[in-house]
Amino acid sequence: MHAKNENMTTRVLASKKVNPLGFGAMNITHGYSSFPSDEDAGRLLHEVLDAGVDHIDTATLYGGHRSENLIGQYLKKRRDEYFLASKGGLALVAGRGKIDGRPETLRAQVDASLTRLGAEHIDLYYLHRLDPAVPVQESVGALAESVAQGKIGGIGLSEISAATLREAHAVHPIAAVQNEYSLATRNPELGVLEACAELGTAFVAFSPLYRGYLSGNLRETASLPAGDMRHSMPRFETENYAHNLELVDRLAELAARLGTTAAALSLAWVLAQGEHVHAIPGTKRSDHFAENLGALSVALSPAELAEAGQIINQSTIAGPRYNVHQQKTIDSEEFATAS
Repeated sequence: MHAKNENMTTRVLASKKVNPLGFGAMNITHGYSSFPSDEDAGRLLHEVLDAGVDHIDTATLYGGHRSENLIGQYLKKRRDEYFLASKGGLALVAGRGKIDGRPETLRAQVDASLTRLGAEHIDLYYLHRLDPAVPVQESVGALAESVAQGKIGGIGLSEISAATLREAHAVHPIAAVQNEYSLATRNPELGVLEACAELGTAFVAFSPLYRGYLSGNLRETASLPAGDMRHSMPRFETENYAHNLELVDRLAELAARLGTTAAALSLAWVLAQGEHVHAIPGTKRSDHFAENLGALSVALSPAELAEAGQIINQSTIAGPRYNVHQQKTIDSEEFATAS
């Protein structure tokens, strides 16, 4: 392991320079369990900015608007200190996520996000999921209107394929693609990482710690509260998770040898995949946030990167990343499954 490179200090996102390690504000309100109080969430958001993490990512969906509301409530007076990203085209309707990429929906959601965030401008606004009933060109066209009006700074797409990125980019430059990417989930290596680099599009990795798994801190899943989304994800099923824990323990051994943690090593691995790559781990805990920050002081040799990648990858991990229902909501490339 070597000293950190200076070029890791900032990377470009929607024409602005930001810390390559951002903060995903889903965890404080959505998907998982045991969410913090408003006050504790507010304290954590201030800690994030105080630590120099200046890219905060949220969405219409998260917590049925609660994530955006918390950011608006607690960080409004610090708006000039951070890069703000949000998303539309996916919202909670009657307690379930509903994909809707129609232009009129996106226009309304951009305006509603601005109101909740207490902001006049959102630096980057993503189409959260591709709506199979609406051509991506129409969804992007609506967001392009918001760029022209000064409401948003750049357009992003989430969980999309390289082909969809190219179709969208032909309508309006796409500033960022946010797809899931980690040692455990390698799908972006099937074309999107390369397409982003070619088009000058930033790649933002969500769930870079694979929903807490890669930190090694989640030792069992059975006791997670019933509403926690990991109960519906095959890799967290008891039998699969027992195997997957063995892998992450080997990763933790490598991290200890390198003088870091499994979480920091996993994040550093993601950031090492290209100068256009960012990562937005989320957490609700200050100690885990501090652990994640360790990634910025880790630089890995090619051999160390390869060793980490050989321990956990799409071939060694047990179980697919999504169940059948979840899989239907995404457009990104998939590895062929063994017959």
